[in-house]
Amino acid sequence: MVKKIGIVSLSSGVLGESFIKHELKIGVDRLNKYGIEVEFLPNALKGMDFIKEHPESRAKDLIEAFKDDSIDMILCAIGGEDTYRLLPYLFGNNELKKVVKQKIFLGFSDTTKNHFMLGKVGIKTFYGQAFLPDICELSNEMLPYTKKYFEELITTGKIKEIRPSEFWYKEREDFSENSIGVDMERYENTGFELLSGKPVFTGEILGGCIDSIYDIFDNSRFEDTVSLCKKYDLFPSLKEWKNKILLLETSEEKPEPKLFRKMIGALKDFGIFDVLSGVLVGKPQDEVYYEEYKKILIEEIGDKDLSVVYNINVGHATPRCIIPFGVAAEVNVDKQVITFDN
Repeated sequence: MVKKIGIVSLSSGVLGESFIKHELKIGVDRLNKYGIEVEFLPNALKGMDFIKEHPESRAKDLIEAFKDDSIDMILCAIGGEDTYRLLPYLFGNNELKKVVKQKIFLGFSDTTKNHFMLGKVGIKTFYGQAFLPDICELSNEMLPYTKKYFEELITTGKIKEIRPSEFWYKEREDFSENSIGVDMERYENTGFELLSGKPVFTGEILGGCIDSIYDIFDNSRFEDTVSLCKKYDLFPSLKEWKNKILLLETSEEKPEPKLFRKMIGALKDFGIFDVLSGVLVGKPQDEVYYEEYKKILIEEIGDKDLSVVYNINVGHATPRCIIPFGVAAEVNVDKQVITFDN
């Protein structure tokens, strides 16, 4: 049972801005109702400008969260875009390796790179939810599907299985105080969809937001992502990807199909699809480009040997499950379930 959560801002510092104070209060109150103590690491609430300018302070918070034995779980505030800048401060002198111990780490989006960082030093992590987008949900309750997985994680420290959500939700446009207590529009969800390959396959899952992964191969967002990520071997080698299951999901930027194809192409050129045991793909936010992405996946990587499963409720589309990285998983599309042996 999680007794204390440490909240870190490893990408964007929006959590420290006054315009989201009402959301922050909702989130803290919710966690307190579970009997959980909440600690914001020293730099987590310093706002967007400070956090952007001080990657070393973000790295310091992560190190502190691992060092502090009273913190059972590290929860990311939200994603962002430049967490790769923490690399020199976490790996330059093995700073991260010296302090890590197995504890729950949960985040998604740009946090994908933090998952790779922690994977490098042997920490098993959890992908799919974050404090601001999930715990601070403006409805009177967290979204039921999201809440179910969060509660399982804080009470057992594990996720046993994932099944599709009955509904998906249209993203909010208004996050002001006017939206407190206003429910999100919901639509019926279809289940996991097998695009190619066998319906049952196994392996450890790793991956995350494809936009963040693409930065490791492409400099168009920041000029030094490729060189820094290469210097610190952020992306696992083909040997390390062998027999793993790759998780991919698209960001709230809803990449156009042309860009999505380029992103898939970069991974294809790397050779990853030749060694994997399968691919899981999250539902696109608001189902934008749902069919287009599907067509691209089939054209670019769909073949009879590689299993590709679409429409997983993880990442930027709500509601969100939580996927454990680094533990044995079995995907069974026939039974519409992913089970974990952890």
